[in-house]
Amino acid sequence: MATEIEHKFLVRDERWREAVHRSLVMRQGYLTSDARSSVRVRIAAGQGFLNIKSGTLGIQRSEYEYPIPLTDAEEILETLCEKPLLEKTRHLVQFGGHCWEIDEFAGANAGLIVAELELSRPDEPFARPDWLGEEVSHDHRYYNSQLARHPYPTWS
Repeated sequence: MATEIEHKFLVRDERWREAVHRSLVMRQGYLTSDARSSVRVRIAAGQGFLNIKSGTLGIQRSEYEYPIPLTDAEEILETLCEKPLLEKTRHLVQFGGHCWEIDEFAGANAGLIVAELELSRPDEPFARPDWLGEEVSHDHRYYNSQLARHPYPTWS
Protein backbone atom coordinates (compact mmCIF):
# COMPACT_ATOMS: atom_id res chain seq x y z
CA MET A 1 0.00 0.00 0.00
CA ALA A 2 1.25 3.49 -0.85
CA THR A 3 1.15 5.90 2.09
CA GLU A 4 1.36 9.67 2.09
CA ILE A 5 2.58 11.34 5.27
CA GLU A 6 2.00 15.05 4.88
CA HIS A 7 1.76 18.11 7.11
CA LYS A 8 -0.14 21.21 5.93
CA PHE A 9 0.46 24.71 7.23
CA LEU A 10 -0.63 28.24 6.52
CA VAL A 11 2.15 30.74 5.88
CA ARG A 12 2.84 33.88 7.94
CA ASP A 13 4.30 36.08 5.23
CA GLU A 14 5.96 36.18 1.82
CA ARG A 15 9.55 35.38 2.87
CA TRP A 16 9.28 31.85 1.43
CA ARG A 17 9.26 33.39 -2.08
CA GLU A 18 12.98 34.25 -1.75
CA ALA A 19 13.87 30.54 -1.59
CA VAL A 20 11.71 29.19 -4.46
CA HIS A 21 13.83 27.07 -6.82
CA ARG A 22 11.06 25.79 -9.10
CA SER A 23 7.37 26.46 -9.77
CA LEU A 24 4.74 24.34 -11.51
CA VAL A 25 1.30 25.44 -12.68
CA MET A 26 -1.34 22.81 -11.90
CA ARG A 27 -4.97 22.19 -12.75
CA GLN A 28 -6.89 19.42 -11.08
CA GLY A 29 -10.42 18.20 -10.72
CA TYR A 30 -12.32 15.55 -8.81
CA LEU A 31 -14.29 12.68 -10.28
CA THR A 32 -15.55 11.77 -6.82
CA SER A 33 -14.83 12.74 -3.25
CA ASP A 34 -16.44 11.55 -0.05
CA ALA A 35 -15.48 10.52 3.48
CA ARG A 36 -13.97 7.26 2.22
CA SER A 37 -11.84 8.42 -0.73
CA SER A 38 -11.21 10.92 -3.50
CA VAL A 39 -10.33 10.35 -7.14
CA ARG A 40 -8.76 13.25 -9.01
CA VAL A 41 -7.10 14.07 -12.30
CA ARG A 42 -4.22 16.55 -12.39
CA ILE A 43 -2.20 18.23 -15.10
CA ALA A 44 1.23 19.49 -14.05
CA ALA A 45 4.29 20.28 -16.16
CA GLY A 46 2.56 19.03 -19.31
CA GLN A 47 1.77 15.61 -17.84
CA GLY A 48 -1.51 13.99 -16.75
CA PHE A 49 -2.01 12.01 -13.54
CA LEU A 50 -4.80 9.99 -11.95
CA ASN A 51 -4.69 10.06 -8.14
CA ILE A 52 -6.66 8.11 -5.55
CA LYS A 53 -6.50 9.03 -1.83
CA SER A 54 -8.19 7.71 1.25
CA GLY A 55 -10.46 10.17 3.01
CA THR A 56 -8.66 9.75 6.32
CA LEU A 57 -8.27 12.97 8.29
CA GLY A 58 -4.77 13.74 9.54
CA ILE A 59 -1.20 13.46 8.33
CA GLN A 60 -1.18 9.83 7.13
CA ARG A 61 -3.34 8.53 4.26
CA SER A 62 -3.29 5.92 1.54
CA GLU A 63 -2.39 7.42 -1.85
CA TYR A 64 -1.98 5.98 -5.34
CA GLU A 65 -0.91 7.99 -8.38
CA TYR A 66 -0.57 6.94 -12.01
CA PRO A 67 0.48 8.80 -15.16
CA ILE A 68 -2.18 9.08 -17.86
CA PRO A 69 -2.01 10.59 -21.36
CA LEU A 70 -2.21 14.39 -21.33
CA THR A 71 -5.09 14.44 -23.84
CA ASP A 72 -7.08 12.06 -21.61
CA ALA A 73 -6.41 14.24 -18.56
CA GLU A 74 -7.56 17.37 -20.41
CA GLU A 75 -10.74 15.68 -21.61
CA ILE A 76 -11.55 14.26 -18.16
CA LEU A 77 -11.02 17.67 -16.52
CA GLU A 78 -13.32 19.38 -19.00
CA THR A 79 -16.08 16.79 -19.25
CA LEU A 80 -16.19 14.59 -16.14
CA CYS A 81 -14.77 16.47 -13.16
CA GLU A 82 -16.78 18.52 -10.70
CA LYS A 83 -16.47 22.28 -11.17
CA PRO A 84 -14.80 24.53 -10.31
CA LEU A 85 -11.46 22.96 -11.12
CA LEU A 86 -8.60 23.70 -8.73
CA GLU A 87 -5.93 26.00 -10.13
CA LYS A 88 -2.68 26.56 -8.31
CA THR A 89 1.01 27.16 -8.66
CA ARG A 90 3.20 24.83 -6.64
CA HIS A 91 6.43 26.48 -5.55
CA LEU A 92 9.26 24.22 -4.34
CA VAL A 93 11.41 25.46 -1.46
CA GLN A 94 14.33 23.60 0.14
CA PHE A 95 14.63 24.11 3.89
CA GLY A 96 16.22 22.04 6.63
CA GLY A 97 16.93 19.08 4.38
CA HIS A 98 13.34 18.83 3.15
CA CYS A 99 11.48 20.04 0.08
CA TRP A 100 8.49 22.20 1.01
CA GLU A 101 5.65 22.53 -1.49
CA ILE A 102 3.98 25.92 -1.29
CA ASP A 103 0.61 25.87 -3.07
CA GLU A 104 -0.56 29.31 -4.17
CA PHE A 105 -4.17 28.94 -5.26
CA ALA A 106 -5.82 30.85 -8.10
CA GLY A 107 -9.32 30.85 -9.57
CA ALA A 108 -12.09 30.09 -7.08
CA ASN A 109 -9.54 29.71 -4.23
CA ALA A 110 -7.46 32.80 -4.98
CA GLY A 111 -5.80 34.22 -1.88
CA LEU A 112 -5.09 30.90 -0.18
CA ILE A 113 -1.48 29.80 0.26
CA VAL A 114 -0.71 26.47 1.95
CA ALA A 115 2.71 24.96 2.71
CA GLU A 116 2.95 21.16 2.59
CA LEU A 117 5.71 18.84 3.69
CA GLU A 118 5.81 15.14 2.85
CA LEU A 119 7.76 12.92 5.23
CA SER A 120 8.90 9.31 5.10
CA ARG A 121 7.52 8.44 8.55
CA PRO A 122 5.02 10.08 10.95
CA ASP A 123 7.62 10.77 13.66
CA GLU A 124 10.27 12.17 11.29
CA PRO A 125 11.61 15.45 12.73
CA PHE A 126 11.67 18.56 10.55
CA ALA A 127 12.82 22.15 10.89
CA ARG A 128 10.13 24.83 10.77
CA PRO A 129 10.98 27.87 8.66
CA ASP A 130 10.24 31.31 10.15
CA TRP A 131 7.57 31.96 7.51
CA LEU A 132 5.55 28.89 8.58
CA GLY A 133 2.21 29.58 10.26
CA GLU A 134 -0.51 27.50 11.88
CA GLU A 135 -0.70 23.77 11.15
CA VAL A 136 -3.97 22.83 9.41
CA SER A 137 -3.28 19.13 8.75
CA HIS A 138 -6.34 18.08 10.76
CA ASP A 139 -8.70 20.68 9.27
CA HIS A 140 -10.53 19.00 6.37
CA ARG A 141 -11.42 22.37 4.81
CA TYR A 142 -7.82 22.65 3.55
CA TYR A 143 -7.91 19.35 1.66
CA ASN A 144 -7.92 20.02 -2.07
CA SER A 145 -11.01 17.84 -2.48
CA GLN A 146 -12.86 20.13 -0.07
CA LEU A 147 -11.52 23.32 -1.66
CA ALA A 148 -13.00 22.14 -4.97
CA ARG A 149 -16.44 21.92 -3.34
CA HIS A 150 -16.19 24.81 -0.89
CA PRO A 151 -13.71 27.44 -2.17
CA TYR A 152 -11.70 29.33 0.43
CA PRO A 153 -13.31 32.79 -0.13
CA THR A 154 -16.78 31.34 0.64
CA TRP A 155 -15.86 30.27 4.18
CA SER A 156 -17.70 32.22 6.85
